[in-house]
This record gives sequence, C-alpha cells and structure tokens, in this order.
Amino acid sequence: MTGFARVEGALGAWSWAVEARSVNGRNLEARFRGPNGFDALERVVRDGAQARFSRGQIQIALQARRAESGGGVRINGELLDQLVRLAADYGERPGVDRPRLDGLMAIRGVIEVAEETDTPEVRAAVEAAMGQSILAVLDGLATSRLAEGTALAPVLAAQVDRIAELVQQAEAEAAAQPAAIRERFERRMAELIADPRPLEDRILAEAAVMAGKADIREELDRLAAHIDAARALLTGDGAAGRRLDFLIQEFMRETNTLCSKSATVALTALGLELKATIEQFREQIQNVE
Repeated sequence: MTGFARVEGALGAWSWAVEARSVNGRNLEARFRGPNGFDALERVVRDGAQARFSRGQIQIALQARRAESGGGVRINGELLDQLVRLAADYGERPGVDRPRLDGLMAIRGVIEVAEETDTPEVRAAVEAAMGQSILAVLDGLATSRLAEGTALAPVLAAQVDRIAELVQQAEAEAAAQPAAIRERFERRMAELIADPRPLEDRILAEAAVMAGKADIREELDRLAAHIDAARALLTGDGAAGRRLDFLIQEFMRETNTLCSKSATVALTALGLELKATIEQFREQIQNVE
C-alpha cells in the first residue's frame, strides 16, 4: 500500500506542486495539507481517495505560490513627511547626526507592500485547476500502488503454497495420531495397573474416545478451504485486503486447534511452522489493497 506521486501545475500568477504519499493502514484515512484559503480542496482529496482506494493512510501536500507583479510597492508619504519634520527639529541639536533619507526609508511603515488579491472568479478558477492536479496525483498514486502490488503477488502466492504444503504434511502425519494415543494410554495404564489385559476392551474404548477428540480431519478440511479462498482473492479483481485479514484469523484459529489436538511431536512441529508461515502471510497482507 505504499506509493508516491507528484504533479505540478500553474494558472495565471499561481503555480503549485502536489505530492501524494501512501503507507499501510487497516482502514482508509486521507489527510490534506495546503495553503491558507484553499480549505475547500480537502473535500476533493477525501472524495478522490475514497473513489480510488479502500485502505491505507493517504497524505496529500499542496504547495502553492503567487507571483508578485512588483507594482504593489508604495511610499507612505504622510509618514515620511512627519519623520522629515522631526529630523529637522532634532538634527540641529549638538551631538545628533542629521538623519539620511535611506535611514528614514528603512523605518517600518514608510515603505508599504500592497498585497494583491484575486477576484472571486480568478480564485475559483485556480482552485478548480488545483483540484484537477489533486485528482491527477491520486491517479499517479494508484498506479504506484498497483506496481507494488504486482511485484508482491508472487511473494503472496508462494506463501499460500507453503501453507498448503504444510497442511498436506500435517494430513499425512495425522494418520499416526490414533496409534500414538493408544500407545500412550496403554503405557499409562501399565504404570497404574499391574496386569491391564483384563481391561483391554476398556482401554480400547477409552483410546477410541481420545482419538476422536484428537481427530484433526475437520481442521484440515477447513484449512484447505481457506487456502482455496486465499488463492481466489489473490487472483481476483477488486480490493481483497480486508477479506484476507479475516481469512488470516480463520487460518490461525484452525491451526491453534490443530496444535492443541496434536498427539505427536512431529505434528506439533508442523503446527508451529504453519503458524509462523501464516504470521508472515499476515504481515504481507498489510500491503494489499
């Protein structure tokens, strides 16, 4: 979800540059920073971002300047005349230097710069042109984010393939669960009862109950379904980030249950590796629109 774009524009005495930056974010948040008097452009940013993105923190910065014509400088003659009269009064006193004109001109208020203002029609035209630049920079940002997503797609696909591979290994290892449970149960019974042979039927029944509780077939089936859903989202059109976020939670839920039901060291190791791979997938999903 990271990206950058820049667009420059000009109209009349105005020139500007718009920069757009994007970082990861669970939801969409658009922020605008621009010059005073152009607050209405914030709505352009918000609507434009909502039309193009569904997640991420979008920052739009507009820098603008108005060229000065140079005709706005004037001398405050009334103030200068007062200063000249005061200078004449004090200039004859001993130890007081006669003031020079450049010193009088440097006094604040003698030289005034009149600020030029735009007519409402000119201001509206400039604001509309800036709005078009904002939309253009958002388009550039969308292109930048799309390029990042295209580069990320093989990484995400490889992670899903790794999850599928681990699920297949867990399925193969799950076949050893009943025997491991029965052996553990028999060993425990042998520690408690000198001759467990008369209770063999009871041992088998209890072992069957324990094996049923440790059956991970259901979790494996749901993990396989989640893998198919993830692949469909990654290859489909449209935004998929939020749905993948939810899918990751389901991946982790099934894997936690698998680990809690594990009766072998090998299956537990597979479950832990599966959790680590899912967590890596979760981190990368934060970059997905």
